[in-house]
Amino acid sequence: MKLRHLIAAIMTAAACASAHAGSSINLGSYQLTGSHSLDALGGMGLEASAVTYARDRGSLFFVGDEGQGVVEVSLTGVTQGKMVFSNWPSTTTHHDAEGLTYLGNGVLVVGEERLQDAFRFTYVANGSVALASAPWASVSDYPYNNTGLEGISYDPRDGSFVSVKQSSPMEVRAGTLSFAAGGGSSTMAPLFNANLLGLASLSDVQTLSPIDGLAGTAAADNLLILSLDSRKLVETDRSGNVLSSFDLSGVTTQAIEGVTVDQFGRIYLVAEDTGTPNSMLFVLSPVPEPETYAMLLAGLGLVGFMGRRRKTA
Repeated sequence: MKLRHLIAAIMTAAACASAHAGSSINLGSYQLTGSHSLDALGGMGLEASAVTYARDRGSLFFVGDEGQGVVEVSLTGVTQGKMVFSNWPSTTTHHDAEGLTYLGNGVLVVGEERLQDAFRFTYVANGSVALASAPWASVSDYPYNNTGLEGISYDPRDGSFVSVKQSSPMEVRAGTLSFAAGGGSSTMAPLFNANLLGLASLSDVQTLSPIDGLAGTAAADNLLILSLDSRKLVETDRSGNVLSSFDLSGVTTQAIEGVTVDQFGRIYLVAEDTGTPNSMLFVLSPVPEPETYAMLLAGLGLVGFMGRRRKTA
């Protein structure tokens, strides 16, 4: 095994151990570890409203609620490319992109809040996509309004989705979406009474199954749910029981609208500009427990030993 691969494996084990793989990732063990400015790109990224992690690309995608397109950035917010939304369906006059999730192989799904529809497309750097002709499916059938679809997340274990509706009423839905030109089919239905969460509104959702350390545990079924109005991130099971939470009031005064997670359990949040020059990307990471530090130190000792052997060979 190459040294860099061994170091990556050690760091993965440390992150997974500190994430309390089992029944909860324990958001109380997380701390802010990154804060990065996002390019405005002529308005495309000014009001960042949703973010998703692309594991096979090692990058993030985000959209602004201006609905102008999608932007790919590094894990520290450096712009990698963008794709323009050239045409939205005529049924929306707001182009209110509020949900985004990544399916793999460059395929993304973007949600329009007021239509409460999800559109599937393949990302092409510096290209464009006409969402009016893209395959789509309805997440719910509430009337056209500004309290609709706020977030959507893909569960790679079975290809299902979870979504949140902002308010009036708040909803957390789960099920399948079959995308088709002219409108596909949906089995999305409420998971539980969202009022159980004790949040003022719902702004985004992220499945926790992509975290490697949670594979085969109850926590892999859990969800991260973001609330802008409550300035809180909560971890909940699929019955609506809140298992842990993180107070976002000390992170920024900007409006945090989107959340995603990588395979190591790191959490990425995007906030719109809210009167500042740029939207922001924030990173939350689990703080290792004492036993995790011991594991990390032992692993680094092994790396050092292997390095010395290589030099003397």
